[in-house]
Amino acid sequence: MALAVQSHASPHKWKLSSLPLWEFVLDGFRGGVETQALLFAVFLALYMVTNLSFLDLCYSSVIAPNTMVNFFSSSKVISFAGCATQLFFFSLLVTTEGLLLGVMAYDRFMAICSPLQYPVTMCPATCAHLVLGTYCGGCLNSIVQTSLTFQLPFCSNNHIDHFFCDVPPLLQLACANTAVNEVIMFGLCGVIIVGTTLVILVSYGYITVTILRMRSGSGRHKVFSTCGSHMTAVSLFCGTVFVMYAQPGAVESMEQGKVVSVFYTLVIPMLNPLIYSLRNKDVKDALRRLGQRRTAK
Repeated sequence: MALAVQSHASPHKWKLSSLPLWEFVLDGFRGGVETQALLFAVFLALYMVTNLSFLDLCYSSVIAPNTMVNFFSSSKVISFAGCATQLFFFSLLVTTEGLLLGVMAYDRFMAICSPLQYPVTMCPATCAHLVLGTYCGGCLNSIVQTSLTFQLPFCSNNHIDHFFCDVPPLLQLACANTAVNEVIMFGLCGVIIVGTTLVILVSYGYITVTILRMRSGSGRHKVFSTCGSHMTAVSLFCGTVFVMYAQPGAVESMEQGKVVSVFYTLVIPMLNPLIYSLRNKDVKDALRRLGQRRTAK
């Protein structure tokens, strides 16, 4: 999904067809029936585990079901409206996910650095406003990206070299100058990713100073355990999204882009519940008991 796209389509390409396209074909992954069956099993397994998290489930559901159907479909067709809808909800939910990571960092900063003020500062109304703000930010980014992308003319070639509708592969099909679209895409993604990262870094900078001032070793361990799961999720999510969207030309080929896309559309949503749950004492005890039972058998 995010390899650098050509800003200017060739005049020859523009002359191929002036008829508007009513549907696209998602080429997906290359390979024979065995490869498609294996990919189906992998996607299904990742998608089933993702059911543990609501937001992660939502944005994986925008991608995974249609992709799994296409593994055994000969046409792999998606309508123009369906493609636009998929792009809109994917952009909305994945942006919201990134912004929520920043909100979670601020929440941990207030809880650790200002514990006495935390109940007042992070009251239910404030939390609701922060969550609503992340969804509004995601919606705004999604509206801009989707409207700018689908106002472009698409001529002749309707094969999307990807397994879902995303901005960069769609720009490759446009028979018009896409320079403005590229600048806006990289600009918005850069602002969102850099802004979220700055909030997280500043929050954890203060948290680190507070932890180092603690005299209790058990207290330090507890805080590190609490923050470690969040930092792991942040590193995985922001790292892959930054490579895909905020660095033009970072991905050398669309095939490589597809693999990286799998990570933040399915692998990371699958890992997030596990990352956050494994620091829970009840979950750890349950896994320990399960391991003891298997050893006993």
